[in-house]
Amino acid sequence: MPNVRQLVQFKTSGKKIVALTAWDFAIAQILDAAGVDLILVGDSLAMVALGYENTLPLTLDEIIHHAKAVKRGVKSALIVVDLPFLSYQTSTEVAIQSAGRILKETGAQAVKLEGGYPKMVETIARMVEVGIPVMGHIGLTPQSVHQLGYRQQGKTEDDQDRLISAAIALERAGVFSIVLEHIPADLAKLISEKLSIPTIGIGAGVDCDGQILVTADLLGMTIRQPPFAKVYVDLRAIITQAVQAYSADVNS
Repeated sequence: MPNVRQLVQFKTSGKKIVALTAWDFAIAQILDAAGVDLILVGDSLAMVALGYENTLPLTLDEIIHHAKAVKRGVKSALIVVDLPFLSYQTSTEVAIQSAGRILKETGAQAVKLEGGYPKMVETIARMVEVGIPVMGHIGLTPQSVHQLGYRQQGKTEDDQDRLISAAIALERAGVFSIVLEHIPADLAKLISEKLSIPTIGIGAGVDCDGQILVTADLLGMTIRQPPFAKVYVDLRAIITQAVQAYSADVNS
């Protein structure tokens, strides 16, 4: 089973990190058997599994519940769990308690949280200091949807400078990796070159040290696909056809 140190070694050796999200036992088992390096129990499960409009309503108890199920299906991959909205932003103490619950109750190896502003960097440094492995996340941060929307970030020179500074500050704070979401490919490449820790891109070009997608997007199970998510199979159509065939058999 990979650990956070091995992910850093992947960057040194040039091995790309293959990452996907999971929200239940069945999906986690499939991803793990397929050889995925990292499985993120992302707060995207708020929409994929629970039917919320965005990630904000998701609670700590809900993500812990799903992370436990994912852990039961995984034998090899590194498991990282998102900290939900307002489970870490209010204070360092709250962040440590929330992350501690996740690690203790789920068996996951690390947590991920959004933001690279100074107060968040201070919080992350303290979390790392007490032994909590942390993955950073900058660019488009879905928990800031009411401020940022879902549009690409890092288009202006000021925003690019801010994201570069945030990435460097997060590395110094001790994160073992950073997700770069929906930023220009040339900016993601520049950030990846500046850091000694791996970057994992989602809609950030091919030059990151790894890639992640929401698995439901990859499988064609979501109605509103992000513009950067390649659909590898239309599972929604396949399942619909299977259910219709079953219904026809029952009725005949």
